[in-house]
Amino acid sequence: MSDEAHDQAHRHDPVYDRLHATAEFRALRSAYRKFVFPATVAFLAWYLLYVFCSNWAEDFMNYKLFGNINVALVFGLLQFVTTFGIAYLYANYSTKNLDPLARKLDEEYEIEKRQL
Repeated sequence: MSDEAHDQAHRHDPVYDRLHATAEFRALRSAYRKFVFPATVAFLAWYLLYVFCSNWAEDFMNYKLFGNINVALVFGLLQFVTTFGIAYLYANYSTKNLDPLARKLDEEYEIEKRQL
């Protein structure tokens, strides 16, 4: 890495550093984590259940629900439904809980940046 790139990588925006230390920024990060961590754990548990059942519960996964539709197919399709459901829930959560905090921080950043 060149000296110029190294220096640029170590420079910090003092306005960002100040905002990063505020209670509002901590609230934004906390609100983000309140959704993301539980949603991630829940989805991974659901996915691993699917993998576990596919490998070690063959009789259960092969059980026909109706026609040629078995539990494995339904579980597989529900993985897609779950993915889109989490994305929808996150978009709503973000709009309600994260965006107002982020907008406020962005406005503060822009005001302080113009004052420099």
